Amino acid sequence: MITRFFLGMRSLLFYAGYYSVTIFLSIFFILFFPILPPKGRHIFAGVWCGFVLGWLRICCGVRYKVLGLENLPKKPAIILANHQSSWETILFYKLVFPVSPILKKELTEIPFWGWSMRLLKPIAIDRSKPREAGRSLLVQGVDRIQNGNSIIVFPEGSRSKYGSVKRFSRGGAKLAIAANTDIIPIAHNAGYCWPAREFIKKPGLVTVVIGKRMELGDRDASQLTADVEDWIRKKVDEVS
Repeated sequence: MITRFFLGMRSLLFYAGYYSVTIFLSIFFILFFPILPPKGRHIFAGVWCGFVLGWLRICCGVRYKVLGLENLPKKPAIILANHQSSWETILFYKLVFPVSPILKKELTEIPFWGWSMRLLKPIAIDRSKPREAGRSLLVQGVDRIQNGNSIIVFPEGSRSKYGSVKRFSRGGAKLAIAANTDIIPIAHNAGYCWPAREFIKKPGLVTVVIGKRMELGDRDASQLTADVEDWIRKKVDEVS
């Protein structure tokens, strides 16, 4: 009970700083967005990501290491990763540039943070309309790739529990084929320290593994999805 109370207080301190700085930086970003060049916008976003990760380490003892940094894309690619928490979305946006994340349309309505995200032209989809969302992903995704951006896709659709991986959808693989670009798989165990839909953050080490670029070859979307899912499942088992 004492340990849980202690972890709760540390998490409360984290969220106090997290929300305060996020609101401040979001307002600053919105005001100065018109005069910031694309790289400057990414640097600004990277400052926010770096603060969150650093503040999380100070308050809650959450550290991380990244294996395979040399595999990060040097040209546009589709990044497929497992999804356990909000932690990985923050890290990925710091690591990959230029990048367009895929997110739920309603997230862009969140005051300050959502408004600033909307300016960065993410691929916002309406999950309540699956067929329309699928078409939107392909149209917007191909456009972002052609304009030089990599795209982050979480093919599980929603966050899974630590140590588990849900069945992958084929949307990311279909996009890779439509845009004729390769796939980079990423696996991690962030759900242990930042469990989905839980307030308390646990101290520990998050391990992120970036795989080598997977060429499309003559594989269809089903085979590509199966190959990526198999690789990520094995790596999640290893780091969990």
